[in-house]
Amino acid sequence: MTDAELRTAEQQLAACAQELAEGIRDALPKWVVAAVESRLASLSPTVREAAEAAGAAAATEIGAEVTRLLAADIDDQSENPLAVLRRAVRYPTEVLAAAGVAPVERDDFAIQRFPGDVYDLTPASFADLHPDLQAPGLTWGAAKAFVYRRRHG
Repeated sequence: MTDAELRTAEQQLAACAQELAEGIRDALPKWVVAAVESRLASLSPTVREAAEAAGAAAATEIGAEVTRLLAADIDDQSENPLAVLRRAVRYPTEVLAAAGVAPVERDDFAIQRFPGDVYDLTPASFADLHPDLQAPGLTWGAAKAFVYRRRHG
């Protein structure tokens, strides 16, 4: 692969990363509200307002973390965007806890892997945040692997 071809692949990776970061940021507010709704049959106006505020905070804070991560060179990325996204669980968790919702029963793997996720909300994939994020997540992963292999053989 020539240097020019590698630069083109890196530019394509950057475009994939930007699309994924924007998609995550844009989907977070509705995901937080939906996560609260999934554990609480009926939302009072106060709880709905808290969920919407938490969703906006998640979009701002987690969205910024994902954007920073994906804007970094792949050799400087110390974690993956799904790991960052999974930290968004704290936003609906805080709303549910404040509303007095009891934790749910979880399996041993979930307890060990995600100890703070007492409502079992952790996304297993980007599609769990929003179905439209499955393709950008896979495309970004493939583009990252392609660039990595070209750089490091």
